Amino acid sequence: MSEENGRLRATLIGLTAVLMWATLGLFGAGSGQIPPFLLNAVCFGLSGGAALAWLAMKGRLSRLKQPLKVWAFGTIGLFGFHFFYFTAIRNAPPVEANLINYMWPLLIVVFSAFLPGESLRFHHVAGALLGLGGAVLLISGGEGISFQSGAAVGYGAAIASCLFWSTYSVLSRRLGAVPTEAVAGFCLMTALLSVVCHLVLEETIWPAGITEWGSVLALAAFPVGLAFFTWDIGVKRGDIQVLGAAAYSAPLLSTLLLIAFGFGEFTWVVAAACLAITLGAVIAAKDMIFSKKTSG
Repeated sequence: MSEENGRLRATLIGLTAVLMWATLGLFGAGSGQIPPFLLNAVCFGLSGGAALAWLAMKGRLSRLKQPLKVWAFGTIGLFGFHFFYFTAIRNAPPVEANLINYMWPLLIVVFSAFLPGESLRFHHVAGALLGLGGAVLLISGGEGISFQSGAAVGYGAAIASCLFWSTYSVLSRRLGAVPTEAVAGFCLMTALLSVVCHLVLEETIWPAGITEWGSVLALAAFPVGLAFFTWDIGVKRGDIQVLGAAAYSAPLLSTLLLIAFGFGEFTWVVAAACLAITLGAVIAAKDMIFSKKTSG
């Protein structure tokens, strides 16, 4: 496989993470009243445990033997993002917190300029900004945004969450020699730290019934499980600028799924956001989409 084809394949694998993250809203809505840190602990525990079992069956447990700095990097990246995101939505209006948090795709595009072998071009930034505009329109519902006084802790946590995830994603490229299987260990450590936060900060409420438990299992399997493994492949070996811009499709696809299952309605805001995010992703991926035609 040529280097170009390998990069394209890794990018496409990374994009499946965005598709899986789009199901967060739907499965999250179906998971009942389980508090966020407990949900985090259960999902990461199940996904990490399943990955550990798979590695054991394949005889690849040795892939988890990584230097302490790698374990610290992966655990801080996964847990840090979720910790600050949950802190943000607890201490600031959810709409504004989500808007700030969703700066991470744009930051991935910008930070990628500091990676060896990467060059940041105008169409990468233009595509990411267009995607950000679509996400702002979608999350705000087309209404004005007014940041509230007294919510500084929440806004600060939202900034921290987007910095954690964008930095984790970009710096993962610098750890390209670390096998993706190591993510299983990061998931298990994140689950453990989430248990501690749950015991300190939350009341225990378990899912009730088959539907809620099924939603939790779906979360653990895909958006809070497999997605982190495919994202790792994408950011390490794929086109990270394309992945960053395309990540803005996650809130859009999530909204469309909720509408499809009767949790909302299709409006002009959704249509406009769809156009902006799709166009932004195409602009950012211009080189990848049209390179073969140009070379032909």
